[in-house]
Parts: sequence; C-alpha cells; structure tokens
Amino acid sequence: MSLLLDKSVGCLVGAAVGDALGGATETALPEQIRARFGGWVEGLVPPYHADWATARPLAPYHKGDGHITDDTLMTHALVRAYAAKRDHLDAFDVVDLLVPDLIERVVYIPDLEREGVTFHRLAAAERWLVTRLHHAHVDPREAGVGNIVNCGAAMYMAPVGIVNAGDPAGAYAEAVEITGAHQHSYGREAAAVFAAAVAAAATPAAGVEDVVTAALDLARDGTRAAIDAVVKEARGYDDWRAAIAPLRAAVAPYDTVGEEYRSPGLGARRPSRLHAIEELPVAIGMLVVARGDYRRAVLGAVNYGRDADSTATMAGAIAGALGGAAAVPAGWSEAVAAASRTDLVEPARTLAAVATEVFDRDRARFARRAERFARLAGGAALSAVPAQPAGGAAPEAVR
Repeated sequence: MSLLLDKSVGCLVGAAVGDALGGATETALPEQIRARFGGWVEGLVPPYHADWATARPLAPYHKGDGHITDDTLMTHALVRAYAAKRDHLDAFDVVDLLVPDLIERVVYIPDLEREGVTFHRLAAAERWLVTRLHHAHVDPREAGVGNIVNCGAAMYMAPVGIVNAGDPAGAYAEAVEITGAHQHSYGREAAAVFAAAVAAAATPAAGVEDVVTAALDLARDGTRAAIDAVVKEARGYDDWRAAIAPLRAAVAPYDTVGEEYRSPGLGARRPSRLHAIEELPVAIGMLVVARGDYRRAVLGAVNYGRDADSTATMAGAIAGALGGAAAVPAGWSEAVAAASRTDLVEPARTLAAVATEVFDRDRARFARRAERFARLAGGAALSAVPAQPAGGAAPEAVR
C-alpha cells in the first residue's frame, strides 16, 4: 500500500468510525452521556434514546449501534464527485455532480435502516444545497449566503485534504471555492481550515504540530482565535476525560449556540467575523490532548457530546490521516462497516487514485505555465523552477 493510499484509508475510514461512535452521543452533554451509558463511552454503544424512533419525531434516526450518519453519507458523495471529474472541484461542480448525487443516487441510509436518496437524510442546512442550486438556480459561487451557519459543509471536506495532500493552502483554497455553494461566514471558513488540516496530516512524516501550524497559518477571524484558544488550553492535558470541561470553556466565547445545546439563543448560527463553529476547534484540541492518537482523540470528541458525530468525524479524519489505516482500531471499523452495510475502504481507494491523477494534471499545468513564464522573463525563470518528483505529493510539508 502506498503512503498516499494508507493515509487516504486512515482519513476516510477514521472519519466514518468517528461519525458512527459520535452519533450515539450527539446533542447530549457530558454528564448526560455518563448517566445514560453508566460511565464514559469507550466504543460502539446503543442509541442515546432507547426509543430512538419516537423520542424526536422530527428526526427519527437510529444513531448509535455503529451506524454512520449524514456526515459520512456526504463525504462519500463528495468522493463520487471527485471520481466523476478526476480533477479539482469548484462551486459549479457542486451543481453538476454533487447535487444530482444527493437527489438521484439510491444508497443505504443506516440510521433510517432503508435505502433512499441521501437528500432524505439531510438536515435543513444541507437541504439548502438542493433548494438553492437545483430549484432556485442561484449562482453556485454565492448560493451559501443566507444559510444557517454551522458545520454542515466542514463535516464532509476531508476528501479535499486528501486530493491536496501535502498542500494545506491548496486544500484551503479549494474548500473555500467548493463550499461557497453551501455555506458562508465562519461555516465556510471552518470547512476550508478542516480541509487544510487533513492536507497537513496527509503529508509524509507529519505530526500534530504540523496540523496545528497549518490551521493557525490559514485560519482567519474568529475561527483562528477559537482554534488558538482551544489548542493553548489543550496543551495542558493528556487525558481527554479531564480536558472536556476546559476545552468547552475555551471555545465557549466563540460559539454562538450556547450552553443549552438543544435550545440555542437568537444569535445562534448567524454570520459573524468574531465567532466560530465549535466542532473544528474542539476536534483539533482533542487531537492535541491525545498527542495524535486516533482512539483517544475520537473518544474525547465522542464524550464531549453536543455535536459529537461531527466533532468525532473531524478528529477521526485528521488522526487517521496522521496515522494511516493502522491507526483506526480494526474492531471498530469492521463493526461500523457491517452495521452500516457500507464499504468504508473503497471510497478511500478511489480518492487516492483520483488524487494521483489530479497531481499529474497539476504538474502538467505548472510545467506549461513555467515554460510560458520563462519566455516572458527571458528564460531566467525556468532555470529557477525546482524539479518535481516523478509522482506522488510534492515534498514541501505544510506550507
């Protein structure tokens, strides 16, 4: 297995497993999680609500029991968009490739326990894609304006990081472009920073500090401030259990949802340059606490609660990209794949192949530009261009 494939498998399988574990604790607070499950959650568990089909009639989802949620369904849909184009994506590809997949392709939806189109599993902020792009025909580059500002775009941006492995700035730029069709404000910013974090983690020999550096170098406004605050707090802990309350306190000033997660205030999820989504800073914070260890980072996110499936998805994707396929406990990944009736590895294989093709396209595009620029500069520029490797990611690590 090539290093690129190994990191792709670690990232996407790691994201899916985090999603499935976190689904069981989503919306609950840490003390409620411990009361429900008789202590800390340390693996796959049943749903938080035993009567999951009727506990929340508007969202009768069978979360827990190893079921992936909309985070992974959207991630796999984005992989299929890459597989169709086999090049970088933009906002128009969301219209041409992603939206048709969401409303036409029949997939198995684990937490609905039936086949259907992914659209039927999406929350309001993700259905916005279909409303704005399929029905209203809005310019995709600005279709995200007006949506609920949340982690809905960030939760499925891991594939952008793998396609841009070793190039966090490229991943950031591509995710900003793609998610203009879906999100705005700090929701769009978080999606771009998450993609950059995955690209940094997918770099050969990368470590946790490379991920943190890339995130802080590229993040802006409240998103940067929130990541910085949470990471500084996280450095004082090596046990995710002890870190949960301090990380929540560190991110709270930037979070618009508030302490009552099920009853957010009037200012929640509105555009702001001062605020941030909660999930990404906490995911990176748990990665720091865990020193990059997949199991500990994901369990920290799962037991943190609140939007646990998305936080654990992000922590799992980054930790999985750092450690590769072997970082994700096989018992967890096999159980999730079986319970979700979903091949978790094949999308990662597909994405690694696409990433290689995209890199070859990028190299050819740059060679053409270098030749043209050399003529513009009288030949001096061409001799200054460093040779690129024959294949795989460029050696530059995180910049």
